[in-house]
Amino acid sequence: MNKSRLEAFSDGVIAILITIMVLELRIPEGADWAAVQPIIPVFITYVLSFVMLGIYWNNHHHLIHAADRITGGILWANLHLLFWLSLFPFATGWMGRNHFAPLPTAVYGGLQLLAAVSYTILVRTIIAAQGPHSRLKQAVGADTKGYVSLAMYATAVPLAFVNEWFAYALYVGVALIWLIPDRRIEKRMT
Repeated sequence: MNKSRLEAFSDGVIAILITIMVLELRIPEGADWAAVQPIIPVFITYVLSFVMLGIYWNNHHHLIHAADRITGGILWANLHLLFWLSLFPFATGWMGRNHFAPLPTAVYGGLQLLAAVSYTILVRTIIAAQGPHSRLKQAVGADTKGYVSLAMYATAVPLAFVNEWFAYALYVGVALIWLIPDRRIEKRMT
């Protein structure tokens, strides 16, 4: 199968998700700072989700570039990832509109965790299709960064019911870990 079709479809889905999220930002009903205050939590959550979608888009590009071939399993694993990413606008809007209340903050983290798990499944599916001695397997290695991210999300979800700001800090921490594009694949593929 042609991997450019998979990549183009995934790029389109992610672009649509970003567009949906930005449409959730409402124009303030006034021209002073008091009018802006109610949308600040929505905007902060939008920025984090935009960064996270950008990180997925960037790393997905490198991952698909590293694939030698696309199998049916890879297509399904990719759809699994896109499913969880497609729920980002919902969780982003819910958490922002409710000013980081515990339940929406936990749901946001649970969604981030499920997206990260599905990305890990996609990576493992591509590695399985390429073989245990593939350049991608060598580039990914033990995937410490990926498993640390999963642990941070898994910690943040229940933490949201104790202190939602600590949970949000963990979400931002994961974004900071991945903000610099994953160079492991770039180095191995060049």
